[in-house]
Amino acid sequence: MTIHMSPAERIEPRFARNLLGALDGKVAAKVVAAGGDVAMIIDRGGFIRDLAVNNRDMVNDGFEGWLDRRWADTVTSDSRQKIEEMLRDAANDSGARWREINHPTAGGASVAVRYIAVNAGDDGRVIAIGRDHRATAELQQRLIQAQQTMERDYTRLREAESRYRLLFQLASEAVIVVDAASRKIIEANPAAERLIGGVSTPLIGRTFSTAFDNTSRDAAVSLLAMAHGGGNLTAQSTLQAEGRSFNVAASLFRQDRASLFLIRLSARDGDAGQVPESAQRLIDVLERIPDAFVVTDESLRIIAENSAFLDLTRLASKEQAQGQSLDSFLGRPEIDRNILVSSLRQHGSLKNFATILRTRLGEQEDVEVSAVHVADGEPPCFGFTIRSVVRTPAPRPSVAGELPRSVEQLSHLVGRVTLKELVRETTDLVERLCIEAALELTGNNRASAAEILGLSRQSLYSKLHRYGLGDFNTSE
Repeated sequence: MTIHMSPAERIEPRFARNLLGALDGKVAAKVVAAGGDVAMIIDRGGFIRDLAVNNRDMVNDGFEGWLDRRWADTVTSDSRQKIEEMLRDAANDSGARWREINHPTAGGASVAVRYIAVNAGDDGRVIAIGRDHRATAELQQRLIQAQQTMERDYTRLREAESRYRLLFQLASEAVIVVDAASRKIIEANPAAERLIGGVSTPLIGRTFSTAFDNTSRDAAVSLLAMAHGGGNLTAQSTLQAEGRSFNVAASLFRQDRASLFLIRLSARDGDAGQVPESAQRLIDVLERIPDAFVVTDESLRIIAENSAFLDLTRLASKEQAQGQSLDSFLGRPEIDRNILVSSLRQHGSLKNFATILRTRLGEQEDVEVSAVHVADGEPPCFGFTIRSVVRTPAPRPSVAGELPRSVEQLSHLVGRVTLKELVRETTDLVERLCIEAALELTGNNRASAAEILGLSRQSLYSKLHRYGLGDFNTSE
């Protein structure tokens, strides 16, 4: 076991007598006062009987006027309990430790002083030595302010990065960021993916030159070399990808001590890469509507989707959705697909079709689907809007003989549970209602109820116990 001792307890008694015992009063006072900015001798009643102040700031704050005052009266209200504990510990020689005490000043502020109190003799006197703690407190306050400033700056930077990401993703112009050292694409917005990328071979991670046709790869390498050597100048070239020509502009910039290329692309073949303003507005609206919106080909492979569909299916990005079959998310297996496709091909549209949606995590949710078939599109496609439906459970009937599930409610269970389970559930409901009706007719006479139902008493008790009807004792 480790025994903690104060500095005074670690001094040998013989050393203290030979050295300190020979000091006169003035020298002893100087030794005590040198231990801190203020030194006090306090009597048994807690009054300050002697005082030495070595700090000019403390003199200006009125510390020298404490003589013959109670020490507890010179501190703020939140520090009085600490004063009582320090005096009690010093009187009991229970070990001295530094405590922070706040003193009020004439200006209304408070001064923080760290004190240690030790027993000064059998007459109950206590020596208290204090050190001005304002400089440390000010440093702590500055540290807190600096930390808060850093947190605010970090929040602003994070918000600025979020805005940059949003603009980067929503921009209609195709933009690519390439690492200057490895010549690999590290960022590409959706417009660039649509222009020269693809679902099977995304742009991110590929070498910049491999995104173009073989005949343009040398020109792509030369374009980056010109941009790297041109300083602030923008290098331009014409490159081909998948047989289409593009105007490509590259410029060099630095970020986080790394050199990067900013690549901008635009299609040369007419307005193939440009979206009309009216169509762009429609795209923006569909992206922001709260209902999920999906476009698929005629085999129900997802071509495009909005953010609400990603939220509904718990997908992290659009790349995870594109190319997948809508069957994996929407409808009961092998049931709803045929109904949806046949209705759309026959009528061209479908409204408020009730079905279920399965998320990527395996959760199920009731939804309503409205869809349209664009047969004259190039190529033809399907469009779906999916809306969540919150179904409240039907209230329990109070009238005997009324079925708790209507035919419509039971029809919603078709395809979700087997026919055997539906029949068993319906049979149990009818059986329970008949037993309740028999008990009500006989005034809860179980023998008469069993006779009405054509059951033995033991069979009736077994069914009552099964459905939780009535009270049972051990004998029954």
